[in-house]
Amino acid sequence: MQDERFPYVNATFAAMLGYTPAEMMARTLDDLVPADWIDEVRKRYQQRISSSPPEMQFVTRGLHRDGHVVMIEVHGARMEYRGRPAVVGVAVNVTERLRNEAELQRSRADLRELAAHMNTVRETQRARYARELHDVLGGMLTSIKMDVTRVLRRANSGELRDIAKGALELTQEAIAAVRAMSEELRPSTLDLLGLAAAIERELKVFARRHDVAIRFEAVDVPDQLSPEISTAFYRIFQEATTNVARHAAASCVRVKLYLQDGCLCLDITDDGNGIDLTAGRIGAIGVLGMTERARELGGTLQIGCHDDRGTKLRVTAPLAREGNAT
Repeated sequence: MQDERFPYVNATFAAMLGYTPAEMMARTLDDLVPADWIDEVRKRYQQRISSSPPEMQFVTRGLHRDGHVVMIEVHGARMEYRGRPAVVGVAVNVTERLRNEAELQRSRADLRELAAHMNTVRETQRARYARELHDVLGGMLTSIKMDVTRVLRRANSGELRDIAKGALELTQEAIAAVRAMSEELRPSTLDLLGLAAAIERELKVFARRHDVAIRFEAVDVPDQLSPEISTAFYRIFQEATTNVARHAAASCVRVKLYLQDGCLCLDITDDGNGIDLTAGRIGAIGVLGMTERARELGGTLQIGCHDDRGTKLRVTAPLAREGNAT
């Protein structure tokens, strides 16, 4: 290009905009670029002419002969043509590629929206099932326990007392099982005492179950957090400690919940086998689920090696984001 015209174009480039080479060489930039992009193209052309920088690569819009817009990726460089500066380059029609990329982005956004909706529905169902287990089934079992206790007090024979004792023990076990299932579905501590207390309680259960040392620290954590951020952080914590139990062979797990620069942060560190960042496990469903939960909050999740041994997971989410506030 020279003086905003093309001294030479090949047939492929000309056909990209619906012209023959001769027709295209007879036209100026105003004929070949949409009006809302002409200033940008002129600016880039002048930059190349002045060798600042001497080469260029950018995506612009071309105006087809029939009026529709063609997305063009331009690769150009400065040269001398008949003793004067000009720009020589290659143009690639990227209209279809950009359309596919935009469609892919829309599909990803739709999938993330669906995943967020499914998480919301799942947590709502968990909370409902937990309440029903605790209130309905738990209440029924408590009534049965009271009735069996009365039978035991009034039993006249040893055989009847033994049967009543067995039924009472079985009922107590059932009540404990219902309570455990209810807590697993939706921990009451999370709703009553908050995220820090729920994590600390679950971490102690984890330590007893897997015989590992633990350390928990909560620093400047607000007393009140939104249900969305509390639930997401708690579920990420659960998934992370599950991964530690399954894969890490760790002897110590450290958890820190803290506020930093307006963001709530959760660090989970173990001294186990570590993680191979090139292995397929880094992209496992559990990690993807944790990443999506963090993204729903406008946050991030990072996983990496800790010192020479072990793994460190960090999730960060802004508290001020709409939906995360109390």
